[in-house]
Amino acid sequence: MQQLVTTFSALGDPVRFAIVERLLGEGELSAGDIQSGEAISPPAISRHLKVLRQAGIVEQRIEKQRRLYSVRPEAVQAISAWTMSHREFWEASLNRLEAALMKETKRK
Repeated sequence: MQQLVTTFSALGDPVRFAIVERLLGEGELSAGDIQSGEAISPPAISRHLKVLRQAGIVEQRIEKQRRLYSVRPEAVQAISAWTMSHREFWEASLNRLEAALMKETKRK
């Protein structure tokens, strides 16, 4: 559970969320590619990537002078599993509410 707290905390920042969205959409990118087109300095991008790495959301691969970043599938799977477990809870709750309302309507 603590890992999910760390994950959601890291993704709570709009810049970090945007970085992860971009990596999910485009695949592995260098820090320079992630920074390009953004109004954020390279040191700021590096700090955001460090937070995402420490949270276990992205991984870094070194290729000569470049640092390449990609989203860790395990992190996405953990978020998905948590979301789906809560979705099932709410769907079951809404189904029970609907059944109770139908029963009450039939009594009247």
